[in-house]
Amino acid sequence: MPDRRQPDSPTDDNPFAAPPEGRPDQPWQPRSGGDGGNGDGNGPGDSGGQRGPARWDPTDPIQRRARYALLAGMWGFFFGIFGIPSVGLLLGALALYWGISALRGKPAAATGEPGAPTGLDALGPAARPQRTAAVSGLVTASLAILLAMSSYALQLAYKDFYVCRDDALTKSAELQCNTLLPNNFVGEVLKVRQ
Repeated sequence: MPDRRQPDSPTDDNPFAAPPEGRPDQPWQPRSGGDGGNGDGNGPGDSGGQRGPARWDPTDPIQRRARYALLAGMWGFFFGIFGIPSVGLLLGALALYWGISALRGKPAAATGEPGAPTGLDALGPAARPQRTAAVSGLVTASLAILLAMSSYALQLAYKDFYVCRDDALTKSAELQCNTLLPNNFVGEVLKVRQ
């Protein structure tokens, strides 16, 4: 195994090491997040007492709604694809609400100044991932609502076929319901197969 080299610099980052000669002992202070921080919260990893600019804060309602919009829109789209339009419509509507409120909302620590930015713009650099999540939630919510509405419209337009198929007691009676379908692509998709 190769010999591990120890750093030669006098500013070794060992918290248990004795202080350099000629320097008095100092009380213990927690380290900062960055390399070479001096423990006062102003190291390279800190920016004015805040953590990184893109950190997710679950207590902020704008960021929370943006994430909820993304998740609800995605699951609403999946439920619409897999043939459960009622759940897809519900999740799509919730995602639409959360996405719009995230894009238009005011941050929890709003200053109330008339010229201050509102919505996700007030978050500064942290707004980019939240805006992406909110817009993605709006897109998937729109798709989920579109799938649910098209499913309901299809059931309404071909109600006679669906009633006939559900009431059929035998396979031959179910095949007779195919006469209620149009001779186009939709009719071919919905047709009862032998």
